Amino acid sequence: MNLKILSGNANPVLARDICRRLGIELSEAKVGRFSDGEIQVKVIDNVRGADCYVIQPTCSPVNEHLMELLIIVDALKRASAKRITAVLPYYGYGRQDRKAEPRVPITARLVANLLATSGITRLLTMDLHAGQIQGFFDIPVDHLYATPVILSYFKAKRLDNSVIVAPDAGGVERARSFAKHFNADLAIVDKRRPRPNEAAIMNIIGEVSGKTCIILDDIVDTGGTLTKVAAAIKEKGAKNVLATATHGILSGDAKKQIDESCIEEMVITDSIPLVKTKETEGKFVVLSIASLLAEAIIRISNDESVSALFL
Repeated sequence: MNLKILSGNANPVLARDICRRLGIELSEAKVGRFSDGEIQVKVIDNVRGADCYVIQPTCSPVNEHLMELLIIVDALKRASAKRITAVLPYYGYGRQDRKAEPRVPITARLVANLLATSGITRLLTMDLHAGQIQGFFDIPVDHLYATPVILSYFKAKRLDNSVIVAPDAGGVERARSFAKHFNADLAIVDKRRPRPNEAAIMNIIGEVSGKTCIILDDIVDTGGTLTKVAAAIKEKGAKNVLATATHGILSGDAKKQIDESCIEEMVITDSIPLVKTKETEGKFVVLSIASLLAEAIIRISNDESVSALFL
């Protein structure tokens, strides 16, 4: 099938890297703005009958990038693309996946409805905040995991006496799986969140004293939870503290908080582009997920198994 890769303005570097690994050119599309700020899209390449993949994580500014994606998809649909797959390495609004209190929206479902209505025929995403978000779609969803990329990096470091730390109860399954493949122990941090983006550390379940601790999460946003977890396990006698997350949102002064914390290394992927500052020069390591996404795209295009990537 005629394969086309397109990109909005969210992460064009990742899109070009995927194309390089696929051995094809990034399809030309103009994604700009009218004078009043409305998004203007024109697909330059002929996409009639093509198998199209739009690389567009819905990272900050989330609403801008989400609207770009919707409009690009609409343009492709009206240009008679045969199949349109939205590739969201980071699924924005994924943390609003349930009614945690009265009179709040389930925005993750709303975004799913918007994407499906725009005309996508498939979604390719990575490390959803909650796996059940896949059920919000009535179209096929391929859910990738960054674990192989992150695992390879830490295995190459040959760390001794290590323990994988789940920063909250919701991350236990992810941390347990990582610990199993890394042949390491598991620790769990019990925390209470008094208000959004704030966390109070309550207790640490598991042995961390004298060990090299790797805090594993799917998202690092403000950095508040992460740095508090790091401080707590350091107080319990951890020898070294490292941290990793698939999606580095890093809003506000997150980079500064992490830079000034006891975390020795912060490993993230390029699902969201990292804006380089003086704080990111030392502790931050960015791993590429381009090869993983490229392989998934090839498998989808050839109607092959994507889950086989993680067996």
